[in-house]
Amino acid sequence: MTFDVPQSLILDTALSVAGLTDYIRLLLEQDEQLRQVWVTGEVSSANHHRSGLFFTLQDTDGTAGIKCVAWNSQVAKLAQMPIPGEQLIILGSIRVYPQRGEYQLSVWQALPAGVGLQALRYQQLKNRLLAEGLFDAQRKRSLPPHPQTIAVVTSPTAAAWGDIQKTLKQRYPGLHVLFSPATVQGDQAPESIVKAIERVERDGRAEVLILSRGGGAVEELACFNDERVVRSVANCAIPVITGIGHQRDESLVDLVADACVHTPTAAAQKVVPALSELYAEHRQRVAALHQAMLFSEETDLNQLQVLRNRLRRLRLDRQVQQETQQLAWKRQQLVQVTMGRSQQATQHLEMLRQKLASLDPKAVLQRGYAVVRQEDGAIARSAAELAVGQDLLIQLAQGEVKVKVTEVNH
Repeated sequence: MTFDVPQSLILDTALSVAGLTDYIRLLLEQDEQLRQVWVTGEVSSANHHRSGLFFTLQDTDGTAGIKCVAWNSQVAKLAQMPIPGEQLIILGSIRVYPQRGEYQLSVWQALPAGVGLQALRYQQLKNRLLAEGLFDAQRKRSLPPHPQTIAVVTSPTAAAWGDIQKTLKQRYPGLHVLFSPATVQGDQAPESIVKAIERVERDGRAEVLILSRGGGAVEELACFNDERVVRSVANCAIPVITGIGHQRDESLVDLVADACVHTPTAAAQKVVPALSELYAEHRQRVAALHQAMLFSEETDLNQLQVLRNRLRRLRLDRQVQQETQQLAWKRQQLVQVTMGRSQQATQHLEMLRQKLASLDPKAVLQRGYAVVRQEDGAIARSAAELAVGQDLLIQLAQGEVKVKVTEVNH
């Protein structure tokens, strides 16, 4: 087919490559839908460049793909780094690259899709609770060693409840078990679990609480990563032990609980000791005590024999005899010294008695002398002190005589 069009007309209407590209750019970049668009797909390739991260997002069946770029200013803000094989939800805007005549998605944000999105939410909540200190080891309480009343929160129709009952009965017959039923799967499970825990706290009898369910898929255990359940366990007034699912990654409830194990049976085994084990431990303690007493007795006997041997070597009987002889000699010395001092004291006393007797006025009177006293009791020592007619008192060896002076001779 040929077109009979004048060449001048073609030249007047033809667009340049830049013009056509600019027209397409205006169509795409000015479209309201494309200025902020969410796109989901799988990362098929990724390449770090000095200006940013370039990658391709395609449908899982490979039928379509789109080139994407996250500039360096945005890379650090991405919630999920694009890695080949990862399912992502991309937020961005369509931009045209004129030099190559290509369009690409300029990325603002990248979020994990499907299971990845759940993992992101899990990690974000975990980081927030971790920052609050809810997982700190200092917050965790010790389980009571011999509880008499235990509360169990689980589904009444789950195998976990039967396993717990069987294990508790085998290990510790007569234990009082309080059952607080709850839904442990589905959208209603978080609220149901929280209410079940609140019932146990209001009752006030339980010393420890078991929160449990059997194994299941990740999505079936989502209620144990719910913030409401996590905070309820963290704020529970009594110690909480979790036994959720089988060998798997820990849930947030496991991290905040005072103790955690991987199965309901293991939780029941951990929360109470087995009576058979207690009896065996008791027998071991009795045997150990008996051995300790025998050892102590043997040690004491050995020590006593050592002391006896030392006594024999010391010959205390000879030392006692020597000490007795020394005491007798010292006693004799003491008696002699005491008698000598007593004799000296007696002689000195006699000398003082004789001296005192020689000075005694009464002894002078006995020899015929008399003492003349005036009326005021003063001793008359000179005739010049007396006057005629004055009364005097003469003291004799035996009695007194009152006289009157009739004459005074100087």
